[in-house]
Amino acid sequence: MAKKKKGQSKVTVYPDWCKGCGVCVSFCPAKVLELDETGKCHVAREDDCIHCGFCELHCPDFAIVVTDKKPKDEQA
Repeated sequence: MAKKKKGQSKVTVYPDWCKGCGVCVSFCPAKVLELDETGKCHVAREDDCIHCGFCELHCPDFAIVVTDKKPKDEQA
């Protein structure tokens, strides 16, 4: 995994797929994710994301995707 800096990632949560288990919230070292009032995961602090991918990797429902904010050809 390449080194990433904070704020360069886009975190997408698909609420229809999320069952609210909280695994993603527990694994996130930057505390980017939280459970909302409905019990579903949501992105609370996207700018703190370090692009580790733990949330995407551990989500049992494949409800989270972490991507780069900039297209690869624009990154230096």
